[in-house]
Amino acid sequence: MFAFGVTDGVAAAGGVRHGDPMDAAVVLVHGPSVGPSTWAPVAARLRASGAVTVVPPLLGVADAGPPFWPSVAETVGGSIGGLPRWTAWWDESDVAPMFPDPQTRRVVSAEQPRLPLSYYEQKVPVPDGWDDAACGYLLFGPPYEQAAQDARERGWDVDHVPGLHLHQLVDPDR
Repeated sequence: MFAFGVTDGVAAAGGVRHGDPMDAAVVLVHGPSVGPSTWAPVAARLRASGAVTVVPPLLGVADAGPPFWPSVAETVGGSIGGLPRWTAWWDESDVAPMFPDPQTRRVVSAEQPRLPLSYYEQKVPVPDGWDDAACGYLLFGPPYEQAAQDARERGWDVDHVPGLHLHQLVDPDR
């Protein structure tokens, strides 16, 4: 069993990373061998203190068979309106360098949707005819090497500009 809080778009295992925990939506996730009632006393205390509290029922997530954890993540994400915004997935020390300044971060963060897990499980299709046109792929770093390799195999030009996920914000002239 575990709990995490979501506040200002930031989720952290075991609690809220920053901000007042009572301003957070607290999600309490029960283990797969028990039900949501195992969190009932904690949820009641949190609600009594004014916290928005969600206890998504995971009963039946194993009915479809393995793999089980994507179903758990989808159920939990759906109970809170989608997964946390992607900048909330990592520590601040990892996310901050992706932005040139705090104002840009605020603007980009405000635009971020909370997407369902299924969004990230899909491969982006290449539209018909693109392989016959001049296409290219800009690779910033290792997490995207497979996508760059796919582009190479399609005959696309691949340029590597070392950087982080949002390098175009940090160094737009490069």
